[in-house]
Amino acid sequence: MMSRSYTNLLDLASGNFPIVGHTREKKRLPRVMTVPGIISELDDDQANSVSSDVPSSVIQDRIIIVANQLPVKAKRRPDNKGWSFSWDDDSLLLQLKDGLPEEMEVLYVGSLKVDVDPNEQDDVSQLLLDRFKCVPAFLPPDILNKFYHGFCKQHLWPLFHYMLPFSANHGGRFDRSLWEAYVAANKIFSQRVIEVINPEDDFVWIHDYHLMVLPTFLRRRFNRLRMGFFLHSPFPSSEIYRTLPVREEILKALLNSDLIGFHTFDYARHFLSCCSRMLGLEYQSKRGYIGLEYYGRTIGIKIMPVGIRMAQIESVLRLPDKEWREGELKQQFEGKTVLLGVDDMDVFKGVNLKLLAMEQMLKQHPKWQGRAVLVQITNPARGRGKDLEEIQAEIKASCKRINETFGQPGYEPIVFIDRPVSLSERVAYYTIAECVVVTAVRDGMNLTPYEYIVCRQGVSESESSSESSGPKKSMLVVSEFIGCSPSLSGAIRVNPWNVEATAEAMNEAISMADAEKQLRHEKHYRYVSSHDVAFWSRSFFQDMERTCKDHFRRRCWGIGLSFGFRVVALDPNFRKLSIDHIVSVYLRSKNRAILLDYDGTVMPQTSHNKTPSAEVISIINTLSGDIKNAVFVVSGRGRGSLGKWFSPCKKLGIAAEHGYFMRWSTNDEWEACGQNSEFGWKEIAEPVMKLYTEATDGSFIESKESALVWHHRDADPGFGSSQAKEMLDHLESVLANEPVAVKSGQFIVEVKPQGVSKGMVAEKIFTTMAESGRQADFVLCIGDDRSDEEMFEIISSAISSGVLPSNTSVFACTVGQKPSKAKYYLDDPAEVVIMLEALAEASDPEPFTDTGSQVSL
Repeated sequence: MMSRSYTNLLDLASGNFPIVGHTREKKRLPRVMTVPGIISELDDDQANSVSSDVPSSVIQDRIIIVANQLPVKAKRRPDNKGWSFSWDDDSLLLQLKDGLPEEMEVLYVGSLKVDVDPNEQDDVSQLLLDRFKCVPAFLPPDILNKFYHGFCKQHLWPLFHYMLPFSANHGGRFDRSLWEAYVAANKIFSQRVIEVINPEDDFVWIHDYHLMVLPTFLRRRFNRLRMGFFLHSPFPSSEIYRTLPVREEILKALLNSDLIGFHTFDYARHFLSCCSRMLGLEYQSKRGYIGLEYYGRTIGIKIMPVGIRMAQIESVLRLPDKEWREGELKQQFEGKTVLLGVDDMDVFKGVNLKLLAMEQMLKQHPKWQGRAVLVQITNPARGRGKDLEEIQAEIKASCKRINETFGQPGYEPIVFIDRPVSLSERVAYYTIAECVVVTAVRDGMNLTPYEYIVCRQGVSESESSSESSGPKKSMLVVSEFIGCSPSLSGAIRVNPWNVEATAEAMNEAISMADAEKQLRHEKHYRYVSSHDVAFWSRSFFQDMERTCKDHFRRRCWGIGLSFGFRVVALDPNFRKLSIDHIVSVYLRSKNRAILLDYDGTVMPQTSHNKTPSAEVISIINTLSGDIKNAVFVVSGRGRGSLGKWFSPCKKLGIAAEHGYFMRWSTNDEWEACGQNSEFGWKEIAEPVMKLYTEATDGSFIESKESALVWHHRDADPGFGSSQAKEMLDHLESVLANEPVAVKSGQFIVEVKPQGVSKGMVAEKIFTTMAESGRQADFVLCIGDDRSDEEMFEIISSAISSGVLPSNTSVFACTVGQKPSKAKYYLDDPAEVVIMLEALAEASDPEPFTDTGSQVSL
């Protein structure tokens, strides 16, 4: 049989597949996608996983790195016939290969920085694939403009840097057409990935805010794809992010990744807060790893600031012209103390704030007039717009004013370099600078301080100049709002908006004793040299491997439409309860135990009226009326409401308040099953709860006969959760010597007597049935929350202890597709009622002879 594996992207795109037996001379990339196809539309609910039907020709793993731009430079040939390409050594995507396994094959997917004529795109694609293992995504001009300059630069970039569009002239108001272009562009990128992917073997690593919805496109196609995402920009606080009209679509798309990376804990904390407030998801930290549970999948959260490529900087330091460049600059600034700024021309880099701080320093400390020089290198702007034009004009005006005010013959306090500067020239400036100043008002990472530290360290035994062999020293003044700030503990951190404080920090930096500068430099260099870009990529990849290790063991399927799509991952033994199967087993059994939770199981959690419907009463009455059945409602609710609601069901057993009160039928008295009937502890616990209730808007106390419950479902999610943790510790402390258990649940903190649980109820029912000679051969146990897991757990121990026979048919069932100790699930309370109705129809209820027991519904 002919293999359907193709490496020629042009064949895949056009549908011109090779003829059997035809030999191609062109170089082939191993292990590409084996099933050609076009990605489904977002509103198409066919989300089957595509996998290879041909064994892989190469054993080692491969990684596909996807970013907005490929790590290649392109330029027209001199004869204007075709293109010439070369690697972009400054690209992070190229540098991160240093940390990946040596044998790992790396494939890049992204766009080019140049416009390629449609007639040339096929040839360019083949050339890049053959020579660079790069797959270009060509965006139509209209989509490119709306995608990059529109949604990315007018909406996401300002918002992620805390700029809100309060007016049409300030930032950009949300435009639905720009969002649609963003989605369309992400879809084009996904198509290029699909053309070359082998989903069972490849890893996919997506980079930055340009491609935040790409995970949904890929996950929709390949349920078990191993995929990571790293955000290189800040992630804003939830108060800022919540203003984005497509906030949930982007969050849900990111959650289709397996691992999501951020530079700092602040960025990760903001993301987790958004997931909590908007999607109701809570994270857990376990053995040093942060995980977010999402439909049975655990999405890893990685916090790791990126580093620089040490070898690249050191190679420039070894260049023959390095000493010459350095000498020229030393001559130019002879007798001067140089402060250096290297920034992109961007409204968030705070360049003008830096200039104002320099002006303030010269005013406050006149000794630096004629001696201190700020060299500001400004890279060309990557965006455009009115805001950028205004900041450029402001910077130029400030430079002119400061130089006119403090300038002298042969001295200008501000040297403004507004042009592209090569790495070798930048390294020369780093080498002669006494201090680097970064005053960005918001920046994802900013590697300028790292580069500066390495350049000041120099290379061992290189040039023989006296300075290079002496003590190494450097000083940094950095904004507290940039990603690298937490890593540089020896830097002077500033609030760039406080111009006076920044000026004082600059003065302190250049006035500091050499010994102190040396100690700070050594500390920084140890960190920067050990946490380079290879360390970063290696750490991220290892975490991606760890997060994805169970992918092919678990059962996965996709559900949901559009950006509501997500993959549900469950244990192979966890399956949906078949009504036909349980009915057939039900009919064959002789002694049945049926245990039903109430809220969230037969009654929807969202229902405001918690009274059971006539249909539910009728079904439960029929089930409990069957002589073969022992039916119990096991709930956390009080016995008063449960007894009233189910009074028509004469033979129904009820366990109220998680089993503290229990009765076998309406004719039986309630019995207290707790070990202690003293409730003096309430006088201790209730004042504590009242204290937190007064301080937490939206919370309230529910007082039961045997327990106290503090609810915070309607409180602020973050504050309510924080108060619940604090209350838990407080109550455990003051009730340490009381016979009670303090537990937290979903939006609650509960204090109840020790030894009371739904698990104990289940055990008592099974034991009583066995002692009366009616050992259960059929067990149905249904619940939806953490307290019900205790019932599921006790069933296994009951079988092992002999309380239940080993051949008992057990149907432990949770409500909702989520991790559980139960082996079965039903989607919602409506399905539970349908299943119970089927059992009721198969039942043989004992007729009532007592006219007083007749039920009229």
